Amino acid sequence: MTTIEIGTPHGVARAELHCAEEGGAGLLLGHGAGGGVHAGDLVAVTRAAQRAGVHVALVEQPYRVAGRRAPAPAAQLDEAWLAVAAELGRRWFDGLPLVFGGRSSGARVACRTAGQGQAVAVLCLAFPLVPKGKPEKTRQPELDAVEVPTLVVQGERDPFGLPEGGSHHEIVTLAGDHSLKADLDGVARAAGEWLQRVLRPLG
Repeated sequence: MTTIEIGTPHGVARAELHCAEEGGAGLLLGHGAGGGVHAGDLVAVTRAAQRAGVHVALVEQPYRVAGRRAPAPAAQLDEAWLAVAAELGRRWFDGLPLVFGGRSSGARVACRTAGQGQAVAVLCLAFPLVPKGKPEKTRQPELDAVEVPTLVVQGERDPFGLPEGGSHHEIVTLAGDHSLKADLDGVARAAGEWLQRVLRPLG
């Protein structure tokens, strides 16, 4: 594992690099709004990706690096993410296809930036479909706007709702809630199999 710091327009971000023995792609994973990069599902996916021959970068947003708990505005999160992706693409994953992903808030960032960041696929863990207690404010359009293969791994009792599938995205529902802790093996299996499937044509 290697940890590097990367300057962004909104402060210093941090990336924890977990390289596969023979990596054919890079997977960038972002954390949830109030959590860090060592959440159980992120760790499970990191290990599954490495086994699938994919390098992983666990990306810590500048507000977290600076010690703040409250997340930055969406536009700042997206700009910082794209800056990190560009730097990782140049220095560490040169010439490799990039998959954007993350849990909760990090999944939303991955969806919103996939087009501009030229991601070949998007991996969403616990996509927060609606703000808690506000079912009328759906975020389904963020998911629907992604034009590359997308996997959403969701707990069946997630209080933030269950997204709908679409032409570019598939939904895998597992036992548990928003944390996905109830079936980390299932999370790893779903992510690993999907990565192999979507990246095989690019190999």
